[in-house]
Amino acid sequence: MKSQIVKRSIVIASHKTSVSLEDAFWKALKEIAGGRDMTLSELVGAIDAERQHGNLSSAVRLFVLDYYQARTTGRGEGGNPPREVMVVPPPDASVLRSE
Repeated sequence: MKSQIVKRSIVIASHKTSVSLEDAFWKALKEIAGGRDMTLSELVGAIDAERQHGNLSSAVRLFVLDYYQARTTGRGEGGNPPREVMVVPPPDASVLRSE
């Protein structure tokens, strides 16, 4: 069975980029983002900001793997505590909020 890689455009930190992932990873990423009350762009942006090396698609796959490993074993990649990504709102985000 051949895996389907889906290439999607996404806006990260005000610039457009494309990410190629298997459909299962897109579905998992959407589930994780929804569970954290984040948009897909916000979550991928946070993953991008914290990645140490490699391309963005690989960083997303590792993040999803780490997330599900932590859910099943309580431990993340390499037996370490699971990674969390921090989402820092842009400096002008308060201007966009309605009172």
